[in-house]
Amino acid sequence: MGLLELCEKYYNTRNLYEVLQISENASENEVKKAYHKLSLKVHPDRVNEEEKLEATEKFKVLGAVHAILSDKEKRELYSSTDCVDDDDYTVIDDRDWTVYWRFLFKKITEEDIAAYEKEYIGSEEEKKDLKNAYIAGKGDMDYIVDHVQFARSEQEPRLRGILTEMIDQGEIPAYKIFTHEPAKKRKRRHAKENYEAKEAEQLKEDLGMNSGENSLELMIKQKLESRSKQMDSFLDDLATKYGGSKPRASKRKATAKETGSKKRRK
Repeated sequence: MGLLELCEKYYNTRNLYEVLQISENASENEVKKAYHKLSLKVHPDRVNEEEKLEATEKFKVLGAVHAILSDKEKRELYSSTDCVDDDDYTVIDDRDWTVYWRFLFKKITEEDIAAYEKEYIGSEEEKKDLKNAYIAGKGDMDYIVDHVQFARSEQEPRLRGILTEMIDQGEIPAYKIFTHEPAKKRKRRHAKENYEAKEAEQLKEDLGMNSGENSLELMIKQKLESRSKQMDSFLDDLATKYGGSKPRASKRKATAKETGSKKRRK
């Protein structure tokens, strides 16, 4: 299946610009920004287990779309013909799009997220996302908070105010599930948010991510070193039991080489 067919399958359009939700006159920086924003939503490492398969395919398609629109010659070819070279993009699986993504975007720190949140909240981008989520979810706040960035419970009064203003101005319809949301439904949503927040903190603690900038990498390194020592100890025990003494690592390697050499001679 070609790239345009995959775009239609996963994004309901064969137009590469529409996939990234940008205009045909978008700058290189706008193309990259749009790709980053959408790819975060379908990144295989950021979705639930049951969504991973489809998210992976969507992630690959986004990568291929960006690869075309960020290349001057390929973008000009596509813009003038509405076609892409399927020799390059028919088999999207041949490319590791996760590596491609990491190459484009630096590792995100908590400071980066905090800075982006400060810029995003109250912006026109947030209002646009909020409006789109409201319409797509037909006013369901559960859907809205799942699809709008940083839409935590403490932000709900502000978000409701923005949406109510849009309703009053006739920009969006007044769905009853929004205007008369049951208190029990709201409490369940807040309880779920608190539970997920606690789970996230516990996971960070379990992974050693709360004790320094490189704590996770350090923990992995320590585990690998520990496993290596355990294997050495296991081999030493075998040597003691069947060989009479504990050989050093260098002697074990030599013994292995000699054994292999003897077998070849036979």
